[in-house]
Amino acid sequence: MAPRPLATLVAATAVGVLVFGAPNLPGLWAAQTPAPNAAAPAFEVASIKQNKTGDGRSFVGNPPGGRFSATNMPLRALIAFAFGTPQPLPNFRIIGGPSWIDSDRFDINAKASTEFQPGTNGPSPQLFLMLKALLAERFKLVAHNESRELPVYDLVMARSDARPGPQLRKSDVDCAALFAARRGGGPPPPPPQPGERMQCGMFGGIGRVTAGAVTMAQFGTLLSRLVNRTVVDKTGLAGNFDIDLTFTPDQPARAPGAPPDQPIRANGVDIDPNGPSLFTALQEQLGLKLDSQKGPVDVVVIDSVEHPTED
Repeated sequence: MAPRPLATLVAATAVGVLVFGAPNLPGLWAAQTPAPNAAAPAFEVASIKQNKTGDGRSFVGNPPGGRFSATNMPLRALIAFAFGTPQPLPNFRIIGGPSWIDSDRFDINAKASTEFQPGTNGPSPQLFLMLKALLAERFKLVAHNESRELPVYDLVMARSDARPGPQLRKSDVDCAALFAARRGGGPPPPPPQPGERMQCGMFGGIGRVTAGAVTMAQFGTLLSRLVNRTVVDKTGLAGNFDIDLTFTPDQPARAPGAPPDQPIRANGVDIDPNGPSLFTALQEQLGLKLDSQKGPVDVVVIDSVEHPTED
């Protein structure tokens, strides 16, 4: 049977990041730490190998049978996944570590003794705990949480009348009811087609963000990955929204060997090299803007880590 992706997992690829909606923002691992003297859950078996294919794509998922797989993932991204719940932390909130945690890539195949039970707002908390234990055992990872005063962005209304832009529209979809039905055995939603908006959740790719029935806080979480800063929702907009945002990245990626006059295409959509920047597109299309500020940011600091022994 082919591996199935976790419904609320992030699949990071060379062309974007897929993030399904969840009511809560990512938190730090401390919230999932077991009670004293409780046995920490761990994978029954796990294999870790360095990936030297040079492929720019990377994936995480959970094939059936209590399994976890990661393909071509840098260690910093794995740490960001392990220390974030229900969605990975942005990489900029993982502080420190040697250069190889970004340059070296790893394949992980692990199996738990039982099938994972879905969490309330995402993957099973056991999965995060098991991955954290695996990183501590095989990479000798030691890390701690702390709060640091760092540059942040406040997401605010751009217009004096606080009117949203044309690509920011109220949504009446009840995602909580849909998620509850799926946890009760209902069918998962079909994957969105290129350029198609998700019913409940977000897709952030190169030059495009689409979202269905998400809060401004959830949208800010995705923006933080694009601007490499924590984004704090200060819009005052309540409820859920559908979003369609297109922009030109600062350095759009072109396929290896592609002629310079060939259009840049990502996720089935051509990128206009003369289009607006992300900051301009936010104002023109959504009626929002990012104000630079400073504020406390919860980060994970790497104290020590070692290259794993392959098996």
